Amino acid sequence: MPSTKTQYLFFTGKGGVGKTSLSCATAVKMADEGHKVLLISTDPASNLEDVLDSPVSEKIQAVKGLDNLFALNINPEIAADEYRNRVTEPLSRILSAADIKKMKEELSGACTTEIASFDEFSRFISGENEGSNFDVIVFDTAPTGHTLRLLELPAAWAAFSEENPDGASCLGPTSALKSSQERYNKVVSTLRDAEQTTFFLVARPEKSSLKEASRSSKELGELGLNNQKLHVNGVFKALDPTDDFAVKMEEMAQKQLKSIPENLKGLAMQEYPLLSYNVLGIEKLRSLLDKQLQEKIVSGKDRRILHIEGLDQLVAQLTKNKDHGLIMTMGKGGVGKTLAASALAIMIARKGFEVHLTTTDPAAHVEDFIQQLDEIPPSLTVDRIDPKLETQRYTEKILQQKGANLDDQGKMLLLEDLKSPCTEEVAVFHAFSKAIQQAKRKFVVIDTAPTGHTLLLLDTAGSYHREVMRHTGLHADKIKTPFMSLKDGDLTKVILVSLPETTPMREAAALQEDLKRAGISPYAWLVNQSLSMQDSFRDPLLSSRAAAEGKVFKIISKELADRVFGIPYLPTENLLPALLDFYKENILENNL
Repeated sequence: MPSTKTQYLFFTGKGGVGKTSLSCATAVKMADEGHKVLLISTDPASNLEDVLDSPVSEKIQAVKGLDNLFALNINPEIAADEYRNRVTEPLSRILSAADIKKMKEELSGACTTEIASFDEFSRFISGENEGSNFDVIVFDTAPTGHTLRLLELPAAWAAFSEENPDGASCLGPTSALKSSQERYNKVVSTLRDAEQTTFFLVARPEKSSLKEASRSSKELGELGLNNQKLHVNGVFKALDPTDDFAVKMEEMAQKQLKSIPENLKGLAMQEYPLLSYNVLGIEKLRSLLDKQLQEKIVSGKDRRILHIEGLDQLVAQLTKNKDHGLIMTMGKGGVGKTLAASALAIMIARKGFEVHLTTTDPAAHVEDFIQQLDEIPPSLTVDRIDPKLETQRYTEKILQQKGANLDDQGKMLLLEDLKSPCTEEVAVFHAFSKAIQQAKRKFVVIDTAPTGHTLLLLDTAGSYHREVMRHTGLHADKIKTPFMSLKDGDLTKVILVSLPETTPMREAAALQEDLKRAGISPYAWLVNQSLSMQDSFRDPLLSSRAAAEGKVFKIISKELADRVFGIPYLPTENLLPALLDFYKENILENNL
């Protein structure tokens, strides 16, 4: 059970590991014990409402069924809009309406959304608003990279404001930023105070998840956030000792727990079991921290083997009468996008096509999967879009183009301007655009970042599209911007990756709606880690989880997707070679 000694509790970790479940369960238990608790999500893809089974909005409201628990979502878009108004309002009497409109357009970038979210989040720690009315504030934070970016932002733009006292950045006029600097300094100080703040690193008993937790722990430590604890969620214990499949699953989990990264071994660690049911609603949240309640809820269910088309069938459809195209795996972090992208790239390359595999995910686990193979097809190339490297390249390019005719003072000012936090977003987008161009002559498979970052990337693409259309002298029929390529269903195939569970399904459905509003229609859904596609186990806990998948697959196929494919659960550490072996015979048959 998490400590109640500090007022601020942060649950952080890779998407899909159970941050929301554990943060909500902790908040419920503390409320049951009499503490007045506020639960806040800073995740752009928040699903607090589903997990709590209670309405949650951007305003504080009571969670139904509990007297002492309150919740809210920090909606990044709403926060960004309010931030833009707050930044431009003092200038409304000085500048024209056209200038104010232009300034708001300039404040529509991705980093404005980031700083606006932090701005909102910081008020609950600084004591400026209702935060002081609660005994404990629990933060269900965004996926690790996003959280760290939020925490790093104050230092990034604080330095910018000090070096550009009379200037402006993509975040707004420097003077507006400096007016909040005292509050941000207080917040950062609170986050570093072990008497006030605790960080819970949430992971699964899996190599990639524990590696991510290790990286997060190190980066939090570098920021001076050292009061950390480790929570390992979803630890499987076989109920049937004669079931080889189940025993192998348990052995895998225990092996990973015994070989956790060195920097995590010094942290206090708590394990939480893999449950046979989805943790939705107050009673099931209570059960996560109550073994007796778990046993009361569990009931055995009969299961049926589901006949879902696999990756081999998806590859056959993607390559039918095609020798090029852009394939993007999208979804919330932790659902298996990287495995899916890697497997698709290998399987397409094995059919003789030229393929390029890349990733826009800062965590970049593509290399981990590829290294599991003894060899890769000669027609496959692999790289990653490294944000730091792309920023360096972009900065050098702009300095060469715009700095050639500037004096030393002008070059210095240009370099300082390029230190603005949004430069990285622009640089990554330029690299992303190059990948789209390659897809016109070969297959390009992109393993995208977690949902929030992906949407920011697509928003950048949309902004670029609008800018090109506004300023170019060419006719619209002669222009094909990257955003137009993403909307071209013949060129681009978006594969939504999910897990066979209710919450990941709903999150993928929400992403699908966001994509459709942008004019991008997903080609297919790919459901990873499906126990119901396996027939080699008897364990009652696994059978119960497999039975619950039927309902999820039915909703996806009936209401959400025209095409549904699956990846079976494979009890092995080397997932990519095991998955490729699973389909190898089918692929050979298809090529005959």
